[in-house]
Amino acid sequence: DDIPGVSVANLTGPTTGCLHDYQLTPEAMRTLAEASVFIVNGAGMEGFLDKVAAQYPDLAVIEASRGLAMIPAEADAERQGDHDHGHEGDGPVDAVNPHVWVSISGAIAEVRTIAEGLAAADTVHAEAYRANAERYIAKLTALSAEMHAALDSLPNRRVVTFHEAFPWFAHEFNLEIVAVVEREPGAEPGAGELAEIIRLVRERNVRAIFSEPQFSPRAAAAIARETGARVYPLDPAVTGPVHPDAYLEAMRRNLATLKEALAA
Repeated sequence: DDIPGVSVANLTGPTTGCLHDYQLTPEAMRTLAEASVFIVNGAGMEGFLDKVAAQYPDLAVIEASRGLAMIPAEADAERQGDHDHGHEGDGPVDAVNPHVWVSISGAIAEVRTIAEGLAAADTVHAEAYRANAERYIAKLTALSAEMHAALDSLPNRRVVTFHEAFPWFAHEFNLEIVAVVEREPGAEPGAGELAEIIRLVRERNVRAIFSEPQFSPRAAAAIARETGARVYPLDPAVTGPVHPDAYLEAMRRNLATLKEALAA
């Protein structure tokens, strides 16, 4: 906001999407070389952190999700059988679901952690970081109340999501994720897995299938054609414009979508 001497650079750019398979570029490494602080989500989202730590051992890293009670990556596995929640080339299977920010309460916790990390890195402006964080948290708290008021009484709670970005959101708003279309974005389900999702959608009377604006809705549309469910866009807020209220605006669009999708 208005703190002197501070600039923010988005290392990956506002169109990258989820960072599971992101590889550091020479340009990104040059950006890091000039940075005082590196803010990351953590919880295994950024698989390149070991490389950063090795090359820039003195760079202060703020892991926004540090200290949170995490949701296991396998939290919704029983709904589709056993699946590998890791990503090709990543090594071990992920232990937790790192998409903390998709939950409003998770975003609030991350804002507090970021503010405290910045306060520690720049003690002269510590109170200014904390004051800015509290102003933003007030907006997030109001948004959470608005979303609960609109969603808590809607009759349909069962949904199918595009990939595993939404368990945190589902936990916060008491939604049941019956199935996930693409465990790994860009890897469409095989015929057997598609048939199983279709079976679950019919069996559980799922009315809404959520695609993500960052990826093709083709597989979700195929499920909808076979089941009569409708496809709606739901944004995990990983791409879009870079301005202070972008996350709030993305979540309000999600709220409008959910009110339509879950009311029928």
